[in-house]
Amino acid sequence: MSPHTAGPHPKSRLATFAGSHEGRLAIATLIAIAAHLVLIFTLPDTSPWWISQSPLIIIVIIGGAPLVWEVLAALARREAGVDLLAAVAIVSSVAMGEWLVGAIIVLMLSGGEALEEAATARASAVLDALSARSPARAHRLRAERLEQGTDEVTADEIAVGDRLLVRPLELVPVDGEVVDGHGAMDESYLTGEPYVVPKSVGSAVLSGAVNGQDALIITATATAAESRYAQIVDVLTEAETRRPPIRRLADRLGGWYTAIALAIGIIGWLISGDPQRFLAVVVIATPCPLLIGVPVAIIGAISLSAKRGIIVKNPEVLEQISTTRSVIFDKTGTLTYGRPALTDQTVAPGFDAEEVLALAAGAERYSRHPLATAIVDAAARQNLHAPEVESVSERPGAGLVAQVTGKQVHITNRAGAVAIDPMASELAPAAQSGLEATVLLDGRYAATLRFRDQPRGGAADFVGHLPGRHGITRTMIISGDRESEVRYVADQVGIGEVHAGITPEGKLDIVREVTAQSRTLFLGDGINDAPAMTAATVGVAFGTAHDVTSEAADAVVLDSSLERLDDLIHIGERMRRIALQSALGGIGISLIGMGFAVFGLITPIIGAILQEVIDLAAILNSARVAIDKGSMADFHPEPTA
Repeated sequence: MSPHTAGPHPKSRLATFAGSHEGRLAIATLIAIAAHLVLIFTLPDTSPWWISQSPLIIIVIIGGAPLVWEVLAALARREAGVDLLAAVAIVSSVAMGEWLVGAIIVLMLSGGEALEEAATARASAVLDALSARSPARAHRLRAERLEQGTDEVTADEIAVGDRLLVRPLELVPVDGEVVDGHGAMDESYLTGEPYVVPKSVGSAVLSGAVNGQDALIITATATAAESRYAQIVDVLTEAETRRPPIRRLADRLGGWYTAIALAIGIIGWLISGDPQRFLAVVVIATPCPLLIGVPVAIIGAISLSAKRGIIVKNPEVLEQISTTRSVIFDKTGTLTYGRPALTDQTVAPGFDAEEVLALAAGAERYSRHPLATAIVDAAARQNLHAPEVESVSERPGAGLVAQVTGKQVHITNRAGAVAIDPMASELAPAAQSGLEATVLLDGRYAATLRFRDQPRGGAADFVGHLPGRHGITRTMIISGDRESEVRYVADQVGIGEVHAGITPEGKLDIVREVTAQSRTLFLGDGINDAPAMTAATVGVAFGTAHDVTSEAADAVVLDSSLERLDDLIHIGERMRRIALQSALGGIGISLIGMGFAVFGLITPIIGAILQEVIDLAAILNSARVAIDKGSMADFHPEPTA
C-alpha cells in the first residue's frame, strides 16, 4: 500500500451530514414537512386539524423540546446565549399553533449544525489525512548489523535506541538518526515544504517522512508516542476543540442582538395587535450565522495552517495574531539560522587564501566541532576542492591536527596558535566580535577565520514589511547573547531596539512590560524562551527541537521559516475578516428582514425560509477560509540555507 494512500478513505460530506444526530434530525424534519403537505392535499376538509399537523407536532416536540430545556436551564443560571431567540421562536410558534413554522425552525437549527459539522469535516481533512497515514509498522534489526535480519514490529513496540531498517518509499516510523546509508526523504507532510531533503549518517529523520529510493538504517531517538508525527496529530486534535475569543465574541454579539430582536418583535406586536408579527421577527432573527459561521472559519484556519507546516495549538492565536502591535524576537535560531558561518578570513603574508581554506575544509570534514561545518560550507560555496585527509587527531583543548596532501594542518584558538608560532601574536588581527579559529600550516601561522551567526535570508525584508502591511508599531530583539552580536544582527535586519545579555527571567519581565502596553507576538526557539513565550499575547516557536518551548507556544512553525510565520499572520487576518463577515453580515441581513417583518411584509414561514438561505450563505462564506491559494507571504521568501 502506498504511504500516501494508507488508511481508510475519509467519509464524504453527505455521509458526514446524514451520519450525525443533527443530520438525521434535519432529514426527519424534511420528511415530516413533506408528510404534512401530502396530508393537507389528500385528506378531506372535514378531517380533524391535528391529523395533518401530527408529523409537524411530533418533530417539533422531538427537536425543539431539548433546545428549550437547555435554554431554560441556562436562564436559571442567569446565562443568556445565542440560542435564546431560537427557543423563543419555537415556543411562540407552538403557542400560536404555527407548527409548520416551528418545524422549519427545527430544520434551520439541526440542518445548520449538520452543515457546520460537514464543513468542519472538510476543513479538518489535513488532520484526517495525518491520522490515516500514521506510521504503523517497522523493521527492527535483530543485532547491530543488517546481515542478522530484521523483525517486523508495530510502531508502538519501538524503544529508544532500537536500530530500524527504513526501506525505499516507506514511512519513517519514529524520530531517529541515520546510522548507515545515504538517501533522501520527502518531509512535506511535516514541514509544508515540497522539497526532498538529503539524508546521510548523522542526519535527523522525522516520523511520517517518506523515504526515497535508498534503504537507510536509523537509530530511534524517540518512541512512537513521543515522535513528531504523533505530537502533530495530538496537538491538532486538541486545537479543534478549543474555543477562541472570536467564538466568544459571537456569544457577546448574540446577547445584545437577542435583546434588539425581541424588542423589535414586541413593538411590531404592540403597534399591530397581531402576534404573528412578533413570531415573524424572532424567526428571521434566529442567529444561526453566529452559531455556525464562526466555528467553520476557525476549523478552516487550523486546517490551512497545518497544510503550511504550522501547528496551531491554541486557536486564540488566530484571532489575536492579526491584532498584535509589538513583535519581539529572540535572536539565535529565529532571525538567524542558529549556526555559525564564515564571514571573514585574514591570511598571513606568503599564504594563499583559497589554499588555506581548502586545506582547512579537508581537515574539518570529519570533525564534530561547531565551526567545522561552517568551514566546509564556506569552501563549497567557493567551489574549492577539499583534499582527502591522510590522518587526523582532535583532542579537547588542543584543537585539530591533520595531515592533508603532505601538509600538517593545525586548527586551534589564538592562544594555542601563539604557543606554536609566536609570530601569530603579531600577524593575527586583534580579537573582534564573533567566533574565530586560527589555522597553522606546518607549524606556521597562516590565517584567522572569523564566524558569526548570520541573519536568515529575507529577515530584513520580513521585519521591514511588518509596519506597513501588518500595522506593527514596535520591533525588538531580546537575547542572552553578547551585545556586539545582537547589535550586528539587529543592524542587518533593521531592528533598532535591542536588549542583550538578558536572562530568561529578564526576558519574562520585558515581555510582560511590553504586553501591558500593547498586544505582543514573541518568536523564539530555545528552552530559555518558554517563560517569555507564555507571557506574550501570542507565542510562536520555530521547530520542535525543544519540547518545553513547543508546550509554551501557541503555534509551532515546523520548518523554521519567516515565510511560514507571515503565512500564519495572514491566515489569522483572513479568518477574522471572513468570520466577522459571516456573523455580522448574517445579522445585518436579518435586521433588514426584521424591518420588513415588523410591518407585516414578511410572514413567519417566509421569514424562516429566508433565514435558511442566510445560514447557507454564512456557511459557504466561512468555508472559504480553508481554501489553499498558495503562500500568502508578501515579502521576499528566504532562500534555503
